[in-house]
Amino acid sequence: MQLKAPPQYRLRDIPAAVWTLGVVSLLMDASSECIHALLPLYLVAVLNVSTLGVGVIEGVAEAAASITKVFSGALSDRMGDRKRLAVAGYGLAACSKPLFPLAGSLGWVLAARFVDRIGKGIRGAPRDALIADLAPAHLRGASFGLRQALDTVGAVVGPLLAILLMHLASGRFRTVFWIAVIPAFLSLALIAFGVREPAHDPRLHAVRSPLTPHLLRELGAPFWWIVAVASVFALARFSEAFLILRAQSIGLGAMLAPLVMIVMSVMYAAAAYPAGIVADKTDRVLVLSIGFALLIIADIVLALARGPSGVMAGAAIWGLHMGVTQGLLSALVAGAAPANRRGAAFGIFNLLGGAAALAASLIAGALWNASGPKATFLAGAAFTAAALAGLAAIRGRLRA
Repeated sequence: MQLKAPPQYRLRDIPAAVWTLGVVSLLMDASSECIHALLPLYLVAVLNVSTLGVGVIEGVAEAAASITKVFSGALSDRMGDRKRLAVAGYGLAACSKPLFPLAGSLGWVLAARFVDRIGKGIRGAPRDALIADLAPAHLRGASFGLRQALDTVGAVVGPLLAILLMHLASGRFRTVFWIAVIPAFLSLALIAFGVREPAHDPRLHAVRSPLTPHLLRELGAPFWWIVAVASVFALARFSEAFLILRAQSIGLGAMLAPLVMIVMSVMYAAAAYPAGIVADKTDRVLVLSIGFALLIIADIVLALARGPSGVMAGAAIWGLHMGVTQGLLSALVAGAAPANRRGAAFGIFNLLGGAAALAASLIAGALWNASGPKATFLAGAAFTAAALAGLAAIRGRLRA
């Protein structure tokens, strides 16, 4: 394995705006995960929703986010103003948070999740393109990894808050949901006043719709190979709500089931930044392959788990795979797409991945209802194996 001999890595070399965007993600994720760590249990135990219903809610919500990303990313290319769209997305997500404690029916919860994920969709592609604009090419993997790591710290804080607040609130879900509103609005204030966007090439303003044949061809073959493999991989990446339900299935109650998210997120946060550095220095496609293999192992462990230790071990390996793959996939997209098409590229990447994620959650919910958790996680392992085989087949065609 041949090294690329990059300059020495130091955290202070990463632009301050990337750090700020990481903290913005941390705060919003803390708010979201405090709610989402309890939401599947609230749906099943309080609103009597089936696991298939949970899959439908999660799949529709994530698909809505991904569909929105393709338009927001292209619009950020055309406007040459990525920050404004990112602020709008974070604002919509923050405003959705009070809907969760107000929700008294499945329809209200679905509406709240839909609005929340639309906000995520609006902000996602412009934010990722903004990081690509801010980060030097040789620090791109590390920058995406850092942002992902800080985001995942929020994913640790959120379930910890959920456990603590459920204890202090004597199990009252709505009280916890109300408190979770606070960090969401702090996140909005930070991105609005703490991030300055760099000057853009004037060619950005000439970009039109990302769906014209000319622009789709201009993205290039390496980009489309990455999208193809990532979409198959997304079929294995069903909602983490099923991790919480898996914890409940082996006997953990509403107060302790969010521990599975904490374990997963700690490993995710610990792996994301180092994985980005290793990928920048060595071979991004090889590191991505290792991440795919980790998900296969995680799914098998979760499928065969018979107690809390097995579920926690599976969640830990799941978190490792997230840390290795998520920022790296973004770095590969950023490297493959032309600079003035990055918003559209991230939008299309997330659109197709979101369509696969919708299918993944529906399949997971249906399998769980029909055959239980073992079948759900073994199916995830099978989809990941297919993605890994595809990655090996096209490795020579990708620009790592």
